[in-house]
Amino acid sequence: MLVIAIAFVALLVLGVPVVFVLGASAVIALVTTTDVPVAIVSQRVFAGLNSFTLMAIPFFVFAGVIMDAGGISRRIVEFASALIGWMVGSLYQVSCLAAAGLAAISGSGSADTAAISAIMQPQLRRRGYDVDFGAALIACAGSIAQVIPPSLTMVILAVVSNVSIGALFIAGVLPGLLCIIMLMIVAYLQARRGGAAYRETEPFTFARLRRTGWAALPAAGMPVLILGGILGGVFTPTEAAAVSGFYGLLVGLFVYGDLKVRQLPNLILRTASLSSAVMLIIGTAAVFSWLIANANVPAMLGAWIISVSTSQLVFLIIANLLFLFVGMFLETIAAILIIVPVLAPIAAQMGVDPIHFSLLVILNCAIGTVTPPYGVSLFVASSVAGRPVLSVSRRLVWPLAGLFTILIAVTIIPDLSLFLPRLVGLID
Repeated sequence: MLVIAIAFVALLVLGVPVVFVLGASAVIALVTTTDVPVAIVSQRVFAGLNSFTLMAIPFFVFAGVIMDAGGISRRIVEFASALIGWMVGSLYQVSCLAAAGLAAISGSGSADTAAISAIMQPQLRRRGYDVDFGAALIACAGSIAQVIPPSLTMVILAVVSNVSIGALFIAGVLPGLLCIIMLMIVAYLQARRGGAAYRETEPFTFARLRRTGWAALPAAGMPVLILGGILGGVFTPTEAAAVSGFYGLLVGLFVYGDLKVRQLPNLILRTASLSSAVMLIIGTAAVFSWLIANANVPAMLGAWIISVSTSQLVFLIIANLLFLFVGMFLETIAAILIIVPVLAPIAAQMGVDPIHFSLLVILNCAIGTVTPPYGVSLFVASSVAGRPVLSVSRRLVWPLAGLFTILIAVTIIPDLSLFLPRLVGLID
């Protein structure tokens, strides 16, 4: 175990990509500390990828790519602007609401952050808003795509934790909406102190709301189709992913007409590139996780935690702190594949509901995409805004405080994540 830990940290410090860090550190530990043949590596990689559920990943990625290229992002933002453009700090509010809408379509935090930033940042500058705070807020709002279904992170976590994807999807709805509402409250409080620029609002008209709502209606059909199909037993989550990709293709080509047939080869190649990168991490992490399990790390860590306290709340606090720390340095998928196999058995041993634990992991991972120094969403928002990361990071305090508030609430009140899955009969 010491060898794999040293190799892992050393390779990270050297700047080796995480996918190679996972595989190389596992091979180094395998060769130097065991008599197991190296051929086991390829077998474990294959075993890690040999899952029907993982087929949902390329389908959901394809759906997100198609919907983005098909002009969905712009129509969602226009509808959000028509709905709440009359509020104080309207551009901040629109950014948050649009993030929720896009989250229910793409499932990718960085993609949502990029799309909203590209549309909203020019408007923020023109109206004299605080651009750094706007970038920080958009980064936080975009990260909630991991919490609101459909979420690629949820699919991967469900496979690793062996929990129902449908139940996890439904569990994320209420906490995800609470995160967006909290960010809107933070934005309102910021805008209220900002002066006249934040009170330059557009008049609300039913005609504009009806027009933009009608244009955004086909986009709203995707989350309804996915969740409705899963809850109605029409198809499995993996089949829902395939249906969502086909639906996005129809909307982009024939409803909006923004998507052209000649674009499809490039979009398919982009989907393959993004999906293969995720699959490669999952495969190499399977070897890493197997070695950790063989080293009996979960049992040792569980014994230590129990020696500290037998309280579920204490365990969840420790797990939150660990994920928040790791999320500052590791990419989301890598963090899940490394830590969840260690902590999930301990959570089960202490009687923590697996859906509740998984939802807390998702929330921590979403926050980790914003926290420096690694936060992907933070870098995307800063880059699109043309602002230094350090300047945007200074404005993260209040948006992050809002997300931490929801994290604490979900930790203390399990029903915030379990109420809806119980209501629809997905869990007891």
